[in-house]
Amino acid sequence: MKIRSFVIAFVLLAGSCFAADVDGKWAGSMSTPMGDVPVSFTFKADGANLTGSTSGPDGAEIKIANAKMDGNNISFSLTIDAGGMPLTLEFKGVVAAGQIKFTIDVAGMPMELTVKKTT
Repeated sequence: MKIRSFVIAFVLLAGSCFAADVDGKWAGSMSTPMGDVPVSFTFKADGANLTGSTSGPDGAEIKIANAKMDGNNISFSLTIDAGGMPLTLEFKGVVAAGQIKFTIDVAGMPMELTVKKTT
């Protein structure tokens, strides 16, 4: 039983050692029908827990929610004000070589976004 517990603990710890480094600031731009929009994020990972924020169109900070980190995969949601109506965006991304490639679900429409690490 002790060996089994040790193996499980080792696997869990080893998995977190291979987690991608997402801590810091990331920036990119998203193509929209109204032109390119600059996008930036700040992330902090603690094992599988991920916290962070982005800036809204007015410059106000928007916290991410339901955030998870699993190896090189991250996911989170954020809710923005779309003309007085809340709009929740679901982000799923893969971290590799100083960039994150996201697929964003915007009301059932997928969009792509790539951000690069700035700090």
